[in-house]
Amino acid sequence: MPVKKNPLKLNKLQLRTLVLAQVIGRDERQAVHHPNGEVTLSQLPRAHGDHVHVGEFVVSAKDASGFDNPAVWVALARKGLVKEDGQAITLTVEGIAYETGLGDKFLEKSDH
Repeated sequence: MPVKKNPLKLNKLQLRTLVLAQVIGRDERQAVHHPNGEVTLSQLPRAHGDHVHVGEFVVSAKDASGFDNPAVWVALARKGLVKEDGQAITLTVEGIAYETGLGDKFLEKSDH
């Protein structure tokens, strides 16, 4: 049986933020992988003009606006997908595995 996309009914901003956090979490240089399967993001990228570098991808600053929105992180934490302590964001095992349905829809590999 296929995995249902967005079973927790996250809104568009929450989905975009989570998928970008998942991308960062796969990058060993930007994340700390814990034995329990969780991943702490060492830092969130900041906008550079009209775009943001997320791992090897370039993303529209608009699509990454959830990084700077505390309400997004509160909602993701409430649904058990992240833990945040004011200092760092940690993706839970559920957050890492969550199927956003976005995949590569707005990610482009960076040329710089």
